[in-house]
Amino acid sequence: MKNPLEILKQVPDPEIPVIDIVELGIVREARVTSENSCEVTITPTYSACPAMFTIEEDIIKIMKENGWDAKVVTKMFPIWTTDWLTDEAREKLRVYGISPPEKGADEHHIGKPKKCPRCGSMNSKQISRFGSTLCKASYQCLDCLEPFDYFKCH
Repeated sequence: MKNPLEILKQVPDPEIPVIDIVELGIVREARVTSENSCEVTITPTYSACPAMFTIEEDIIKIMKENGWDAKVVTKMFPIWTTDWLTDEAREKLRVYGISPPEKGADEHHIGKPKKCPRCGSMNSKQISRFGSTLCKASYQCLDCLEPFDYFKCH
């Protein structure tokens, strides 16, 4: 049987489908509890993240398809941080058109210029603190004039 963590890498984030829940850092642990059972511990990116219900269902479904009986446990502490994003996830966000968060950054970085994922310019401005989802803010590049989302740090 496949390793539970490897299976979980097949579950895309419902709001940003180019990254999976493991590289996003939502999956904290996938522990085998018996021969065909495992416990998957997840932490939401935001406490009110509406995608968590879908993620939990997706985890149970894919684990069952791979012969595992999975129990999903949501752990709120320590709180999720964008520092848990893998470097691969950051690059996938950029290619997808979302400016990835800087490592070690905090909420005080919101409102400051961000690197445009399309042209690479730092000449940008925040349009709205809230983007298409809770975890993003809206920006516009002042060089190529394209709007883009910024994945908020926290």
